[in-house]
Amino acid sequence: MVRQARVLAQATSDLVNAMRSDAEAEVDVDNSKKLLAAAKLLADATARMVEAAKGAAAYPENEDQQQRLREAAEGLRVATNAAAQNAIKKKLVNRLEIAAKQAAAAATQTIAAAQNAAASNKNTVSHQQLVHSCKAVADSIPHLVQGMRSSQAQPEELGAQLALIMASQSFLQPGSKMVTSAKSAVPTVAEQAAAMQLGQCAKNLATCLAELRTATQKAHDACGPLEIDSALKTVQTLKSELQDAKMSVIDGQLKPLPGESLEKCAQDLGSTSKAVGSSMAQLLTCAAQGNEHYTGVAARETAQALRTLAQAARGVAASTKEPQASAAMLDSAQCVMEGSAMLIHEAHQALVHPGDAESQQRLAQVAKAVSHSLNNCVNCLPGQKDVDMALRSIGEASKKLLVDILPPCSKTFQEAQTDLNHTAAELNHSAGEVVHSSRGTSGQLAAASGKFSHDFDEFLDAGVEMAGHTQSTEDQIQVIGNLKNISMASSKLLLAAKSLSVDPGAANAKNLLAVAARAVTESINQLITLCTQQAAGQKECDNALRELEAVRGLLDNPNEPVSELSYFDCIESVMENSKVLGESMAGISQHCKTGDVVAFGESVGVASKALCGLTEAAGQASYLVGVSDPNSQSGHEGLVDPIQFARAHQAIQMACQNLVDPASSPSQVLSAATIVAKHTSALCNACRLASSKTSNPVARRQFVQSAKEVANTTANLVKTIKALDGDFSDENRNRCRVATTPLLEAVENLSTFANNPEFASIPAQISHEGSAAQEPIVRSARCMLDSSTYLLETARSLVLNPKDPPTWSVLAGHSRTVSDSIKSLITSIRDKAPGQRECDYSIDNINKCIRDIEQASLAAVGQTLPCRDDISMEALQEQLTSSVQEIGHLIDPVSTTARGEAAQLGHKVTQLASYFDPLIVASVGLASKLLDHQQQMTILDQTKTLSESALQMLYAAKEGGGNPKASHTHDAISEAAQLMKEAVDDIMVTLNEAASEGGMVGGMVEAIQVINNIRDLDEGTPPEPEGSFVDYQTTMVKFSKAIAITAQEMMTKSVTCPEELGGLASQVTVDYGQLAHQGRLAAATAEPEEVGFQIKTRVQELGHGCIYLVQKAGALQLSPTDSFSKRELIECARAVTEKVSLVLSALQAGNKGTQACITAASAVSGIIADLDTTIMFASAGTLTPEDEESFADHRESILKTAKALVEDTKLLVAGAASSQEKLAQAAQSSAKTITQLTEVVKLGATSMGSEDPETQVVLINAVRDVAKALAELIGATKCAAGKQADDPSMYQLKSAAKVMVTNVTSLLKTVKAVEDEATRGTRALEATIECIKQELTVFQSKDIPDKSTTPEEFIRMTKGITIATAKAVAAGNSAQQEDVIATANLSRKAISDMLTTCKRAAYHQEVIEELRNRALQYGSECTIGYINLLEQVLQVLQKPTQEQKQQLAVHSKHVAACVTELVQTADAMKGSECVDPEDPTVIAETELLGAAASIEAAAKKLEQLKPRAKPKIGAWRFWKVKLHLCCCVCNMGLCLWCVTA
Repeated sequence: MVRQARVLAQATSDLVNAMRSDAEAEVDVDNSKKLLAAAKLLADATARMVEAAKGAAAYPENEDQQQRLREAAEGLRVATNAAAQNAIKKKLVNRLEIAAKQAAAAATQTIAAAQNAAASNKNTVSHQQLVHSCKAVADSIPHLVQGMRSSQAQPEELGAQLALIMASQSFLQPGSKMVTSAKSAVPTVAEQAAAMQLGQCAKNLATCLAELRTATQKAHDACGPLEIDSALKTVQTLKSELQDAKMSVIDGQLKPLPGESLEKCAQDLGSTSKAVGSSMAQLLTCAAQGNEHYTGVAARETAQALRTLAQAARGVAASTKEPQASAAMLDSAQCVMEGSAMLIHEAHQALVHPGDAESQQRLAQVAKAVSHSLNNCVNCLPGQKDVDMALRSIGEASKKLLVDILPPCSKTFQEAQTDLNHTAAELNHSAGEVVHSSRGTSGQLAAASGKFSHDFDEFLDAGVEMAGHTQSTEDQIQVIGNLKNISMASSKLLLAAKSLSVDPGAANAKNLLAVAARAVTESINQLITLCTQQAAGQKECDNALRELEAVRGLLDNPNEPVSELSYFDCIESVMENSKVLGESMAGISQHCKTGDVVAFGESVGVASKALCGLTEAAGQASYLVGVSDPNSQSGHEGLVDPIQFARAHQAIQMACQNLVDPASSPSQVLSAATIVAKHTSALCNACRLASSKTSNPVARRQFVQSAKEVANTTANLVKTIKALDGDFSDENRNRCRVATTPLLEAVENLSTFANNPEFASIPAQISHEGSAAQEPIVRSARCMLDSSTYLLETARSLVLNPKDPPTWSVLAGHSRTVSDSIKSLITSIRDKAPGQRECDYSIDNINKCIRDIEQASLAAVGQTLPCRDDISMEALQEQLTSSVQEIGHLIDPVSTTARGEAAQLGHKVTQLASYFDPLIVASVGLASKLLDHQQQMTILDQTKTLSESALQMLYAAKEGGGNPKASHTHDAISEAAQLMKEAVDDIMVTLNEAASEGGMVGGMVEAIQVINNIRDLDEGTPPEPEGSFVDYQTTMVKFSKAIAITAQEMMTKSVTCPEELGGLASQVTVDYGQLAHQGRLAAATAEPEEVGFQIKTRVQELGHGCIYLVQKAGALQLSPTDSFSKRELIECARAVTEKVSLVLSALQAGNKGTQACITAASAVSGIIADLDTTIMFASAGTLTPEDEESFADHRESILKTAKALVEDTKLLVAGAASSQEKLAQAAQSSAKTITQLTEVVKLGATSMGSEDPETQVVLINAVRDVAKALAELIGATKCAAGKQADDPSMYQLKSAAKVMVTNVTSLLKTVKAVEDEATRGTRALEATIECIKQELTVFQSKDIPDKSTTPEEFIRMTKGITIATAKAVAAGNSAQQEDVIATANLSRKAISDMLTTCKRAAYHQEVIEELRNRALQYGSECTIGYINLLEQVLQVLQKPTQEQKQQLAVHSKHVAACVTELVQTADAMKGSECVDPEDPTVIAETELLGAAASIEAAAKKLEQLKPRAKPKIGAWRFWKVKLHLCCCVCNMGLCLWCVTA
């Protein structure tokens, strides 16, 4: 660290001198002053760093000095960036320009390759996905190129630079999707050259996108703070452009641009208006929170949306023939721009003055004005004014319902009733015309809405006339209430029609319109039922006919979902409703005969509801059948469901109206409160899910903030409702009314934000084949509706004249037609079950593939497999890898659809099956090129296994059929999916091993790139964090260090053994995958968000470093003697190590205290390993003192240091509940103290001489117990940091602290007793018993071990128990302290080894649950029995009677019995494929491996040894110790040679 500080100081000194020289040569005085000021700041920062470096050099062990040096270095970095900001920015922008140019070129090449491959692509789904992604990228390329050229032409213009950054960011996501689509399509392209070209272009594009992503991020960091100013300037420019366009309108010179039409521009304006409203909602939230970064991003997105809005407004104005309308459109768009500029300015002011209430109020006022301007702009579209006029007409007409006294009646009751029926029919028909015209031209909608408002006016007059004929005031209020409901429903219908005409592509807009039309029909029926007094059964028939007319539109164009029913729910609904319809039709006929008109009316109502249900189910089933066709394009679920938000908004509005209505009863108030709570809860949950899915950080924050606002305002409203429920006073009702206002505003803001087209779902596109499959269902449903209409009309006349025989005959005919059409409907739906035909086809295809692979296997066995000479082995390996990866990606989607998504089943199984033909071709081709027969058979067998598991999956999927209620098939589907995953993993392992051995690292590089893309874009649904930041921090430190270690090893192997680099590169890839996954979770849980962003960035940079390292490893494998490649690999490895340190520093910034705990735990782990090595030397009798010293010389030092460790322990436990700074200090202090304690204990043990090795081991074991307890305590402290006092981790912390105190106390007792020959054996035995009890506690915990071991190793470890038991019995009988000490040391190791291997063997993946539990049970019983045996030995030492000694045999027999059970359990674990542990060959092999492991451990220890600056150990002693270790290694090597001989 100090050495690097010197290098840094020299570099900054050179920079300061250069800046001063530039300042002297600068002509501009202001620039000269700026340079000199920057140079002074840099010089001051350099001086501070030099001082900190001197302090760190003087006190290298002082953590505070090191921290000061880090802080000074960070300050110098900041000062350097400030000084060289312009140069750095220019360099970063230049890099971005180059990256953008390369990305645009690579994307163009990929599009060309995709077009070339289209003719031979056999997979329709992958081809469609590739076409769509290519189109999206093709639309983005011009913006990227334009941004690059503008930036190059205007290098000093900030706006041009930000435009390039914006274009680059917008290009990344479609570019990444195209890479994914291209890679998915490669295996299914039949033409080999086209497939290879597409694959290579996709790889090049992925590399270019990775560079573009990095360059964009760095350029954004440099230019980002000025985004708000740039956005404001953009909006002002747009306003000027619109003013110029208006002048062109006045002059008659405004012409539409190529490709612009009135309809297209109107739709663009309508959809863009939603995006503008949503982005402004984000801007408001970010500005209110005071977050400058996200406010800048939101301002940029707002400016981008406004640019699109301005273009659309200009296009509408240019395409409109009336100059007045064109000018009005441009004026309204100018108002939007003017208000938006003011909004961005106020947002900037809110950032400058955070928390200023006045500023926030101005911001809200300006936002409302902009929203109003935006609505006015949309209202200027053709046809919208007419709809608005119709809405105003309805509003004006509805004022007639607000009078206290109704006008006198002018007609008789019969005339009023007839008039009401007639106007109701006209209004219902006009509602249908509005629905139909909303899909047509703007002129048709204008005419339909005008007629609807006219018919509504007439209907309202008839309703008011009818209300005047009511007999009671209560009836009159009810009639007026129904008329108000009709008025509201009519307004909603026109609003839905208006919304659909503005944005026909909006998700579920057509369904919302259909629902609004049905609401009009239902409200009309309610009024007719209430008001009319027709002949028996007439009004029920009329109501039913109107309802059937309303639902008929569901069958006109079933290309959108009608409801949320699944395919199987549709079948159930059809069956249930057909049964109800049959019963009600029989009732209609029966009641006509008997003249029971009341029952007749009820039967007609039931029949009408059943027919509506049948129509809905038929419409939904036809949609699902059409979508499930493989040629159709399935839709994609959006981030949010706009229908859910719209319904919730409407329901909350209605409930709030009921709450503040003075006429509401207490029950109605409680009902309204329940509705509010239900829908606000649903909205909050939807926001939570959306925030976890979106990759847009601004949108994520907006969803979270909106949910908080809705939740808080709901809580406030609930409080006022509770007060109102207790006392229905005017004051409480007024408070309730006031509390509803912020809730309604919050819900409205949320709905506005959620309307962003970016969040909307993509509707399915049904193919011609899908439409043909729909036809039988739609035809049967229409026939059912037609015949039902005729049946109801006939029944209406028949109930008046039941004695008319011809009418009965007609009724029977219509009844038969209805029955036949329903039977036909059921048959059609069942015959078109989604996915079944595709499953059969896919099963046949995979069966054929299995036959082909079997033929190839037979040919390989007979050595007659023909070799493919038309393609290289590397290309075949890539093809096979690509096919296997795509199959692996489809396992979960197929499993999911088979369990509950019938509409998607056909798509997924067809897509899955399409990859098996290229899989077989590539597998057989690769096998034909392999020279090794075993490798040939491995590849072919694994391919066959994968095909067979896929076949099993398809059979299970076909049986499941996407039915969520067929739970009996779900286990089989899950099992088949697991088998497929295992088969994919097996073949991928084989391919990766082969690739790494041959130096082909393309797959590894691609894997890291994919991981980096997922991390950066958050594609797909991110994993839900289940732990805390500390958990992910710990795991990240582990994998980061593993990567650093592997990188160092690669440096060594590059010189000594290049052929092993492939395996190390593969390990780097695996470790980085784990690190990136944990990094994503850590970033999500880090506080503040800046730390999370820094973690993501550092991990991503490490990923780029790993890519270069893996590439260089592959190059060196291909050319092992290339010195240039070796040098490059070493440089890349060093770069990776540096980037690992940056990741660790980012983690430390997140939680300094927990990071210190992790570092301390790592240090203590090293101390424990060092003590194990020391115990090995002490046991061998080689731990000898260098001077004439006694243990008494070290006793006081040990006691003093142990007491200091107890104090550190207290600070550590207290640090869990205090600040991160104090926790860090406590962790560092405890690690330092345990190091000192270990050293003094080792010196004390050494001073005792090698004549008494057992006592040396006892002492070292005592301090090892302390170190182990400290490691557990540090881990518990890390987990408990920042938690509440009642958190379970706090209890674990207290337990670990108790163990720590116990072990320190035991050490102190051991130190005091070690020179007392009469008691040191007893003390050693007590310490061993306590140690075994602690080991047993760990053994009985639920923690699963990291590693597993074999049953043979388990059996071998049980032998140590047998030997230790015999030794314990002998020591008890002899009662000699030396025997007791030896027993204590042996027992500790034997029990520890047995418990470790027992748990590892029990949790082996092949061990069944029963054997696992049995092994754990007898492991515990054996340990408890052994503890009892040692305690009995202790009693014998204290009271050596014959009876006590006889008990030793009893305890030893119990231990022996438990050992026997353990051995039998281990034998059961082995199964049939086992080896005999008594076999001499096995014994020799075990000893060989043990000796090799010992040599490796000693060698590593030898490498790590460095002389310490200790007064009692000179350099000569260090070299003597090192020489001694060399001798040990040589002796072990000799033993190894003897064993092999």
